[in-house]
Amino acid sequence: MRCVTDPTRPAPVAYYWGDDSYALDAAVEAFRSDPARFPGGVPERWRIRADGDAGGILDELANRLATGTMFGAGTLAILSNAGPLVRRNIDRDALIAAIGLIAEGNGLVVAEETDSGKKDPPSKTVSDAIRAAGGAVRPFVAPREGGLAAWVEARARERGIPLGPGAARELATRVGGFVREGDVDRRHQGRLAVMELEKLDLLRLDDGTGAGTSPGTGTGTAGGTSPGTGAGTSPGTGPARTVTVDDIRALVPEAVPGSIWGFVDAVGMRQGTRAMALLERLLDVTPEPVLLAVLHRRLRELIEVADRLAGGESPGSLVRSMRLQPFRAETLARQAHAWTVAELAGALEGLLELDARVKGVGGATAGEAQLRLAFDLWVTDRVASVV
Repeated sequence: MRCVTDPTRPAPVAYYWGDDSYALDAAVEAFRSDPARFPGGVPERWRIRADGDAGGILDELANRLATGTMFGAGTLAILSNAGPLVRRNIDRDALIAAIGLIAEGNGLVVAEETDSGKKDPPSKTVSDAIRAAGGAVRPFVAPREGGLAAWVEARARERGIPLGPGAARELATRVGGFVREGDVDRRHQGRLAVMELEKLDLLRLDDGTGAGTSPGTGTGTAGGTSPGTGAGTSPGTGPARTVTVDDIRALVPEAVPGSIWGFVDAVGMRQGTRAMALLERLLDVTPEPVLLAVLHRRLRELIEVADRLAGGESPGSLVRSMRLQPFRAETLARQAHAWTVAELAGALEGLLELDARVKGVGGATAGEAQLRLAFDLWVTDRVASVV
């Protein structure tokens, strides 16, 4: 039994992508629970990732989508990493054919987590095919700063958790919502914020005074609400306890994401404390040679900028002479003013020594703790010499 196109009925296909993993999951759950798309009942989830043999994956996907059920709910295929399935024309045609042969009760959602800042779908071919089939194509961008604070307030309301003045902003700050660097990974900030909200809700249950609500069994919406927001009450009998800023500071650890460019900018501005804090997070997830490469480039740029400024150039002229964007030229000029040429040369010399230690030049070896200490000493000695 094949699905017949009905202009009054939403197509059982969608393409969702973005850097907000929580909203992506919520959107998939809302899609799956939509009675207009699946009048016969909520389909079962079947997750598949396109790793390995594209032909074999497409055969399995096509069989699942095209096979209807006699009794019970159908199947919702949740596909990720769809790009490899359209690299060859034969595979692309097979995927498009599978989309057109979805049996009644089944559906397909392509859900792709992407890096922050990505504006286009990871696979235009797949998104175009789903759009042509009448499916929804939509990005989900992680909220930032005030947007994340408002998002936190909305999720708290869904759970019946009263937040005091400034509490939502404090929670958003602690999960990294106010970090502005463009290379920050924001994919799990929403999920982390919700986990912390639910932990804070337990505070109200533990003190015996909260009337709070449990997450419940309701369905979410594609706008990023939680998959379950039903009723259900806590054992407390008194008025709901308001979560305060002090509660969040006491119970929510800071999880500000590390940023390579934020770290390099802190080095450029000689902000030793900030540079050290970012470095500690980066060393856990970033290879040392990567840090050395970006630091070397920035120091070379600052040396050149300082030399040009000393020769009479203005920050504005750097746009032409160094082929820089105006904002970047202004940033580098401001950072160069924080150093003397001799200090920049000394920092570069220290970086070369650090590079030799990382690479084991001369047969010297260093463990993880020794390398971390060497980076810390470089920041302390070369960067934080001024306040």
